[in-house]
Amino acid sequence: MTQSKKLNLADAALIVTSGMIGSGIFIVSADISRTLGGPGWLLLAWAISGIMTVFAALSYGELAGMYPEAGGQYVYLKEAFNPLIGFLYGWTIFLVVQTGTLAAVAVAFAKFTGVLVPSLGEKSILLELGSFKISAAQLVGIASLLVLTIINSRGIQYGKLINRFFTSTKLIALFGIIVLGIFFFGSDDVWNANLSRFWEFGTYTKEDAGNVSVSPLTAIGLMSAIGVALVGSLFSSDAWNNVTFIAGDIENPKKNIPLSLVIGTLVVTVLYMLANIAYLKLLPFFGNPNATDVLGQGLQFPANDRVGTAAATMIFGGTATVIMAVLIMISTFGCNNGITLASVRVYQAMAQDGLFFEKMKHNNKYGVPGFALWVQFAWAAMLCLSGKYGDLLDYIMFAVMLFYILTIIGLFRLRKNKPDVPRPYKAFGYPVVPAIYIILATYFCLNLLYAKPLYSYPGLFIVLLGIPVYYFWKRGSVGSKQ
Repeated sequence: MTQSKKLNLADAALIVTSGMIGSGIFIVSADISRTLGGPGWLLLAWAISGIMTVFAALSYGELAGMYPEAGGQYVYLKEAFNPLIGFLYGWTIFLVVQTGTLAAVAVAFAKFTGVLVPSLGEKSILLELGSFKISAAQLVGIASLLVLTIINSRGIQYGKLINRFFTSTKLIALFGIIVLGIFFFGSDDVWNANLSRFWEFGTYTKEDAGNVSVSPLTAIGLMSAIGVALVGSLFSSDAWNNVTFIAGDIENPKKNIPLSLVIGTLVVTVLYMLANIAYLKLLPFFGNPNATDVLGQGLQFPANDRVGTAAATMIFGGTATVIMAVLIMISTFGCNNGITLASVRVYQAMAQDGLFFEKMKHNNKYGVPGFALWVQFAWAAMLCLSGKYGDLLDYIMFAVMLFYILTIIGLFRLRKNKPDVPRPYKAFGYPVVPAIYIILATYFCLNLLYAKPLYSYPGLFIVLLGIPVYYFWKRGSVGSKQ
C-alpha cells in the first residue's frame, strides 16, 4: 500500500511562511537603513522585495500544477531547459544555498540561546587553533540540526507537527509585536519625526573612530543602492519555494501548492511591511552608534543590528532582550525545520535521475529519504564548524536570483514548447507579471555584478563549478541511474 499524502493546504502554506521567516526581519532593516538613508526608501526596499516574491510565487504556481512531483524547481528547470540546468540548480542549493542557510540559521538560533545561557553563546570558545575557532554556539547550532534531522527521519508526520507549532507561534508573536508597536506603544512624535525626513537619501557609514559619515547619492547612485539593499530583504524573503520540493507529500498538489505559494508569500510580505512600520513608530530612523540607549541609536545603529530587540525594548523594557531571544529561537528553529523537511526531496530527485549519490534516491522505512537527510546534516554541520557559512550566503544571493530568473523564463519556454501539458493553474497576469519579475530580478543581478563584484562573481563561479561535476556523474564515476 502506498503511503497517503500527509500535508494539507494549511501545512503547505506554513512551510512557505516558515522558510521565509527566520531572523532576517529582526536584523537586516538596520543595514538597509544605513545603505539608503531614509524611512521611505527602507519601506520601498521591503515593498519591492515583497512584490518580487509574490510575482515569482504567482508564476511558480503554474509550474507546480504542471509538475506536481517531488523536486520542485529542479524538475521545472530540467523540463524547461535540460538536465544540466536542473543539476546546476540542485548542485548549488546543496553546496551552499540550503545547507549554508541551515548552518547560518542554526548558529543564529545558538547565538540567541546564548542570550539566555551565556556559556552556550558565540563568545564561549571551546577550541582555538590559530585563526580557526570553535565556539559553543557552533556546537549548539549543530545539535539543533541533529535534533531536526532525527525528527524528520522518523516520518513526515513529525516534521509536520514541528512545523505547525513553531510556525504558528512565530506568526502570532510577530503579529503581536506589530499590533503593540503600531497601536499601543508607538510614539506619534517619533513617527512624525521620521515622516519629516521620509525621502532623504544617502549612505551612512560608521568609521573606526565611531563617527558617522554620510555619502550623498545621485539618482543613479540611489538606484544602485536600492539594488544592493535588496540583498538583505530578498534573502529575508527567500525559501518561499521550498514547498515545491516536497510536492510528493502534499494532498492534491496541483491545487494546494499554487495556493500555498500565493497565501504564504502574501502573508509574510504584509507582515514584513507592518513590522517595519512598527519599527518606525517605535524608533527614530536616524541614530548615533555611540549612543547608550535604543532611542539614541535609532533604527540605523542598534546594538549588533538587532532592530527587533531595540523595538521590543520600547514595548517590554528590560525584559525585551529575553523575549526577543525566545522569539528568534522559535523562529529560527521553525525555519530550519521547514528547510530540513523539504530540501532533501531535491537531492532525492537528482539521485533518481542518476545525478547524485545513489543511496539518496531511496526512502527509509518511515517513507522519507533518510540517507539524504543525513548527508545534508553532515555537510551543514561542516559549514557550521568552518565558520564560513556567512561568507557563502553573501555569495549565493546572486545565484539564487539567477535560477529564479531562469525558472520563470522556463515558464515562457514551456508555454511554447509543451502547450499540451495540463495546466490546472495558469500564472496570474501572464505574460506581464512574469515579465516584470524577470526585469526586476535581472536588474538586481546586473547591479550586483557592478556594485558588489566580490559577492556576485563567486556565486557565479559556484554555479559554473557544477558543470564538470555534472559530466563526472553522467559518466557514471559516482553513482548510476538504474
